[in-house]
Amino acid sequence: MTSTRIARRGNAAHRLYSVVVFVVLASLDNVAIGLVPPLYGPISGALGVSQRLLGLVTAVSFLVSAVAAVAWAYVGDRTNRKPLLMIGTLIWAAGTGGSALAQNYPAFLAAQLLAAVGLGAVGSVGFSVVTDLISPRRRGLVMSFWGLSQGVGTLAGTLTGGMLGNTDWRRPFLVLTVVGLGATVAYLFTYDIRRGQSEPELAEALDAGAEYDYRITRADLPRILARRTNRWLILQGLTAQAAFGSLVWLPVLFAQRAEAQGYSAATAVVVGSVFATLFQLGGVLSIVGGLVGDALQRRTRSGRALVAAVGILAAVPFYLVLFFVPVRIDVPDGASSTAVVGAVLASVVTEPTVGLSLLTAVVALALTSANSPNWFALIADVNPPEHRGTVYSLGNLVNGVGRAGGNGLVGVAFHALRTAFPPPLNYAVGLAAFQLFFIPTGVMYWLAARTSPGDIESVHDLLHARADRL
Repeated sequence: MTSTRIARRGNAAHRLYSVVVFVVLASLDNVAIGLVPPLYGPISGALGVSQRLLGLVTAVSFLVSAVAAVAWAYVGDRTNRKPLLMIGTLIWAAGTGGSALAQNYPAFLAAQLLAAVGLGAVGSVGFSVVTDLISPRRRGLVMSFWGLSQGVGTLAGTLTGGMLGNTDWRRPFLVLTVVGLGATVAYLFTYDIRRGQSEPELAEALDAGAEYDYRITRADLPRILARRTNRWLILQGLTAQAAFGSLVWLPVLFAQRAEAQGYSAATAVVVGSVFATLFQLGGVLSIVGGLVGDALQRRTRSGRALVAAVGILAAVPFYLVLFFVPVRIDVPDGASSTAVVGAVLASVVTEPTVGLSLLTAVVALALTSANSPNWFALIADVNPPEHRGTVYSLGNLVNGVGRAGGNGLVGVAFHALRTAFPPPLNYAVGLAAFQLFFIPTGVMYWLAARTSPGDIESVHDLLHARADRL
């Protein structure tokens, strides 16, 4: 029996390797997303277009990726998921490489959209796989690493774009293409994770040799949307991501502040990227949000949703402070990227305004990061295994609409605000206004806290009944 169980579930080392590969890949797709915004200035100059048009590329890419993810996830919930992940990775690597080679705006747009189609597979299908590796008691913790890897990926993209692309904007795209090809090879050595293998209700039947052969059908889609918690988990992304989507302009805000203080454009790009990276370090504390969600969920089945609601609402005033607190930038203009980065890091200690900004940003990001692991875990809690990838992708589609709206409309807002507020104040006012979208997000999580206990119980009953039939 023991040898059979190991063969079916993979030994500990193989399981750990597989989790690491999926988490790393979740970060890489966000590296690709975060790569472009810090380079809006250099790319717009090279391609002869305005930065607003490049903001449109990012916004449309979010949307295309989210739409593609629905198709990827539905197929993944019906078939073998491993080949889909490999194909998706190859597609986004090809699109990223094409972005580096683009000589005009239409070619750059087409390459970014190709990359977006591939990126849709990594998040949606990968999520379905990872939930089958995690027991319900530890979903918040492990999903915090899943969400953290995506946040780290965005930071890495921001930093990579600013560091490698300040003198040659094509270089970071080429580097990421090579990394993507290497990730595809890494997939070859992961094992095929069985659907439903982490569910306690199914453990005995699966260990006895049964196979969980339930698959999603089109008839299931109305049932998915009829589940009340699903509706709140999906809809909250519209407002949450409008706020989060606007934050991709953080590097631009701080680059504009640097230029307003007399620094050259090349130095300002590095300064903006480093400041934005530092100010998002609070996302690391999503691990705390996941742990708190796990602990409270063991006490009440409303726990995860309550943690997310409190975190989102409490963060709003900290964001407003972050955008308006004055920051004095003191770096060597025209120096190497390494020297500029060192000067920015030193200013955290030597310059009080930088230290205050960093503290405010860490608290704001720490609070909002409680959203991510608990959202992931709740989707797994209130849905059977064969629905999770599709529900995630539907939520991600709404997230994409919200993020595209936030990213695109905030660019329009910046432009409209220029008449009343000269740069960089127009960026601060626009970003502050978009953080108010977090308020309805918190309300929807509070509503999910009221519906999730009943939906979780119905899933437990369903899996117990299916285990008996298996």
